[in-house]
Parts: sequence; C-alpha cells; structure tokens
Amino acid sequence: MGNTTDRRSRRIFLGAFGAALFTTRGLFAEQLLRTPALTEGPFYPDRLPLDTDNDLILIKDSITPAVGQITHLTGRVLGPTGSPVREATVEIWQCDANQVYLHSADSGSARDRQDRHFQGFGRFTTGSTGEYRFRTIKPVPYPGRPAPHIHVKVKRGGRELLTTQIMIAGHPGNQRDGIFLSAGDLIDRELIQTDFRPIPGSKIGELAARFDIILGRTPDEATLKPGKTARR
Repeated sequence: MGNTTDRRSRRIFLGAFGAALFTTRGLFAEQLLRTPALTEGPFYPDRLPLDTDNDLILIKDSITPAVGQITHLTGRVLGPTGSPVREATVEIWQCDANQVYLHSADSGSARDRQDRHFQGFGRFTTGSTGEYRFRTIKPVPYPGRPAPHIHVKVKRGGRELLTTQIMIAGHPGNQRDGIFLSAGDLIDRELIQTDFRPIPGSKIGELAARFDIILGRTPDEATLKPGKTARR
C-alpha cells in the first residue's frame, strides 16, 4: 500500500483512522471508511484539451515538460468492502505551477502566466485491480486556496460516483483552507490527505504520492437485489 499504509496504519490502534481499516460494522460485512466528497470547484475544464491521457507533464509529442515538481500519483479505486472497482474512469485536474487552471474563466485573464506545456487534466480507466496512475506535478497553493490540492472525479457506466480533492498531508495551508475544513471531522480531513515523498534515486527530484479512493456502492452494487452479491 506504500504511502497509504505508512500514513494510515496507526489508525488501527487509535480506532479512528484508516483507508485500510474496517470501521463501519454492518450485519454482514465491515466496511472501509469512504473517501469524503468535496466540491468540484469552478475550474473543471470548460473545454477539454486535445490530449487527455494520464501524463500531464508532456502534451502529445512535445519534448518540453511542464514546470513543477514531477509527481507520480497512484492508488486504487475500491468499493466499501475493499473489492477493486474495474472500468472506473478517474479524472484529475489542477492548476499549473504558475497557479493557472485550464479553464477560460481563469486562463483567459492569466494567459501570459499559463504554462502551455502543462496538460492540466488527465484520465485513466482502471483494470481488474482497480489501480490508477498519473504523472503530474506537486500541487501549489493560489490566492483563495492556501491548501495545495488535486481535484479528482470518478465515473463509471456513465455515472459520476465521487468528486473530491487530494491534499498534501500536513501542509500549513490546510488549516486555513475553507474547503479542507469543510470536509468534516478530523477523520474525514485525514482521509483527503496523502504524503508526497521523494523517490529514492531520482536525479530530477521526482515525488510519489499514493491515494486510495474508497467509494460507496457502485452502480453494479446499487442494482443488486437483496440476498445477492456482486460479481468481482
């Protein structure tokens, strides 16, 4: 589980934390703590880029990378009982290192500052393990949002399952950020944070961040009749 395990394993002993901890007891199975939903915000791209793959550092055949600290963001999309969710589309978007989003309401007035080499948005469809991966930049704060963050949306079967944000664990701006504070109690706030750690041996200072996304019921599970279980 990498960083997720490192950061959250202590919650087992505290009884109040953990994306890897079964906490909500039901009649038939224990469930994982679900990733809190957060606002989409105003800057989901109003016009998608021509390149929407999972590498936000390079656009198509360009050889000029985006400005910023390269981050390998990985994780799994899981159901409430820990089963991997396949064929889920994970979308991420964030501002560039110059604090500009890929949205006309933002980039229109900051065109001179915008990093034209940053894709700003990406997609990845999960396989049988529920794993997703992106190459992007470490998020930066900007006026009005002191907590650096990456926006995330999960879709499956034409339905939106979750919209949330990934924030940097322990960043000083978190406690001054209205969206972070709106996530709920300390448990919920912990569940939207992860560590951005240096990759050993990286000559260009790359980082790794792992964030597992725990959903509520998926479309398949929502249509099940009582007494039946989902096929995995």
